[in-house]
Amino acid sequence: MKQIFMSLSLALTISGGALAAERPNIVMFALDDLNDWIGALGYKQAITPNMDRLAVSGVTFTNAHTAGVFCAPSRSAFFTGRHASSTGCYTTQVYHRDHPEIRPLQQVLQDGGYATYGAGKLFHHPAGYVDLRGWNEFFVRDASQKNRGWPLDSWSFDMDFLPEPFPYGAFNRDSEKFPGLFLEWGPIKNENEGKMADTIRTEWACKHMREKHDKPFFLGVGLYAPHFPNYAPKKYFDLYDRDKIELPPYNEDDLKDLPRAIRKEKEGRSAHHRKLERLGAIKDAIHGYLACISYADAMLGRVLDAIQSGPNANNTIVILWSDHGYHHGEKFDWGKHTLWERTSHVPLLISGPGITKGAKIDATVSLIDMFPTITDLAGAKDDQPRDGVSLAPMLKDPAAARDRDILLPGMKPGEYAIINRDWRYIRYADGDEELYDLQKDYNEWDNLALRPEHRPLMDSMKQKAPKTFAKPGLEVTALQLSITGESFHWDLKNKAKAKGK
Repeated sequence: MKQIFMSLSLALTISGGALAAERPNIVMFALDDLNDWIGALGYKQAITPNMDRLAVSGVTFTNAHTAGVFCAPSRSAFFTGRHASSTGCYTTQVYHRDHPEIRPLQQVLQDGGYATYGAGKLFHHPAGYVDLRGWNEFFVRDASQKNRGWPLDSWSFDMDFLPEPFPYGAFNRDSEKFPGLFLEWGPIKNENEGKMADTIRTEWACKHMREKHDKPFFLGVGLYAPHFPNYAPKKYFDLYDRDKIELPPYNEDDLKDLPRAIRKEKEGRSAHHRKLERLGAIKDAIHGYLACISYADAMLGRVLDAIQSGPNANNTIVILWSDHGYHHGEKFDWGKHTLWERTSHVPLLISGPGITKGAKIDATVSLIDMFPTITDLAGAKDDQPRDGVSLAPMLKDPAAARDRDILLPGMKPGEYAIINRDWRYIRYADGDEELYDLQKDYNEWDNLALRPEHRPLMDSMKQKAPKTFAKPGLEVTALQLSITGESFHWDLKNKAKAKGK
């Protein structure tokens, strides 16, 4: 039996007032489904003054990529420092259920003398997915949310302040195929901003950041924004003129040179894009996404203000990242789950004492690198193997950055991309391939994989992939999450589904 409280409190195991003055606090601000549409990465439409403010005070990695193309594997990779090829977390698996021997980031930091606090969407879902090991406190919901019926196993919920009957969107619950709040957007009343879950999570985190601590602390706050449904206070919608929103570049022939299987899959997913076209609603959908980005940026502003106005102003490192990117019709896809640039490219901003100010690093890096980077910055010892490399040296000396090949696992064993500054090589589980020249073809419109002159390059990049791939762990569909009050435990839903595990 495990428990996840509205604010989970665990006893501190290490004390030492001197540590807080000697080692930096680390505040991590994680976003959901935020692609590279921020000002610091050159996207002029998004209004993100606080992300820009963070970038000016630290290092911006302009070529950072996710370590998983879906929420669960990306977050699993971040907190374990291990790719899906070794954890088996390719889709909806629960890594700490399948691999309890892997010490997660927060536990390594706690064992190294840090107080650890978490809030919001740091893991895929709350109850069941949150790895409770190593947290002094983990905040999911407060009493007001619980009393309004907010379920413990969901980050999003149809709250009473959302507009009814959900007038904005592509599907509006008119089809069993698209349940819930998929591709819905719209403004809510400004006075309801304080009731929003991300606002409540942010304020909980800010309270801790305004306090004086007797030891260094690690605090992670995870927002659900800008993940759909894209509902935000009206003032954030008002920042943008819907009619002046520029669409991403689309190419009607974009899918024609893809391998047959992936082309068929993406032609099926293009139904979302085609429906938005028929409704004349592409700009509206992007408007909702941009509004939620600006709302998330405002929450970041609260975090930065809480740090700078309190006792931790001079000794706190701030890290901003997103679990993966998002397509808005590029390759006729709306969503993530792909091995292309729109899914993989993410913001990664790091600022704080000892970190170069205003630097931009275009070397290819991965979120898999964040585990060793954070433990290095914290001076925490880690005796388990991790797949990434520490970025700490280049934070102090950006000129030391060197480009390298990184791995992006897909959603099946044997499916991956190898990415560097110049090329993206994609290999699917059935052996199909894609290759893109990123210097000449940033939009990835010209698949070069069938050109024989590129065979040596593809063979060379293929050698950078893992030699073996872990068997997928149990998907969440094979498990039953039982919740009683603030407690939960996993059961096997159907033993037949788990056979062989």
